[in-house]
Amino acid sequence: MDLKTDVTTAQRLPAELRYADELTRLRDADSDPKPAGWALSPRAVRRFILGDPKLDVSRKFYGDDPLVDRCIVALMGHQGLMLVGEPGTAKSLLSELLAAAISGTSRLVVQGSAGVIEDHLRYGWNYALLLAEGPSERALIPSPVLTAMQNGQIARIEELTRCAPEVQDAMISLLSEKTVALPELGAASEVRAERGFNVIATANLRDLGVNEMSSALKRRFNFETVAPIADAAFEKELIARQVRDRMAEYDMKADLPEDVLDVVVSVFRDLRTGRAADGAVVAQPKSVMSTAEAVNVAHGALLDASYLSGDAPTGAHVARQLRGVVFKDDAEDARKLRAYVDTIARARGRTSRAWAAFHKAAKDDG
Repeated sequence: MDLKTDVTTAQRLPAELRYADELTRLRDADSDPKPAGWALSPRAVRRFILGDPKLDVSRKFYGDDPLVDRCIVALMGHQGLMLVGEPGTAKSLLSELLAAAISGTSRLVVQGSAGVIEDHLRYGWNYALLLAEGPSERALIPSPVLTAMQNGQIARIEELTRCAPEVQDAMISLLSEKTVALPELGAASEVRAERGFNVIATANLRDLGVNEMSSALKRRFNFETVAPIADAAFEKELIARQVRDRMAEYDMKADLPEDVLDVVVSVFRDLRTGRAADGAVVAQPKSVMSTAEAVNVAHGALLDASYLSGDAPTGAHVARQLRGVVFKDDAEDARKLRAYVDTIARARGRTSRAWAAFHKAAKDDG
């Protein structure tokens, strides 16, 4: 079995491989001062994330540009960076982009869950070698965090609040002492973090109560909130680009028509904020109406049109994909969606063919 990743067929590549050409151009043009251990200067990191047309570097994060600046500054300091926000606000994407630009790799990741133990933050053992040779560097398996410390890189911890309190407590000493003791290899054996080491953690606001972080751990992080995209034009641009990239995986160049894309963006923004563009109040479902979910619906609508119906994408394709997003958390969400369809969508359908198709399909499906 070949365990090497085939970059031509992998469903999703890490940022440092997806954007390898852009990173190379940025490195070649980078003459700004760099912190110790950083692959790019802070200005080049910013250009990688927010785009630079002169170097043909694409924008990858849409939303609050000053947030990106604050994150970069935080990672130059001695505290970690904690990204919090609603699900689907691109916290993980921002974490990945920062790590790829700063360290050249975004793959030093611990996925937080109830199953994570301290070994996942420190080190484990190859037990076959351990039994055959005893404790040795060869038998030791470093965690992603320990590897980041050894190499002066960024470690990422996804969904930190889903880790048990004792695992979170282990982070306190890692972030404050920047040292991991290896007593099995001798009393004086330890790894001290190289310059450039830091940690980016993420947490969903809806999950913060799962295993609440202690005050001591919170003090080791700079907290930044990643909010939903405020600008509708930005959100529309992001959704269009994401869908275009996804369709390229099918060797197909296809886009949603402008009016159908407007339906997707408007539906999600209306239901997310509880208010339509004309000021009308909209009942908000408990399901997460994030930009990430909007991308999934737009992509699903385009797949439906391209592979099943064989027609040009319409608002009806959007309506058929919307159920899988809204009907997740609460039975009342179905009623809220029906009310939205009966009022907002019906009224817009009088002047828009895309909205009329959305209304009819949603009504028939409801």
